[in-house]
Amino acid sequence: MATVFLPYALRKYADGAERVDVPAKTLGELVDNLEAAYPGTGDHLVEDGRLKPGLAAIVGHMATRRGLLQKLEPDTEVHFITAISGG
Repeated sequence: MATVFLPYALRKYADGAERVDVPAKTLGELVDNLEAAYPGTGDHLVEDGRLKPGLAAIVGHMATRRGLLQKLEPDTEVHFITAISGG
């Protein structure tokens, strides 16, 4: 089961929880299960079947480049953060 650290904007959907445990084998499945458990969260994370522009997913200790196809190991930590860009 993955531990998802919720950004501040999503905590209102999870009764203020900073992190929640979600069963999933891929990041896409995690988002679907997160939405099922906490309606409204998926709209903040996914757009047109992909992570929203400007949003990054950190799986374990690495930013994923596979998007929603990223496989998750048991007990993985997942963080959704605003992507940093610029020069």
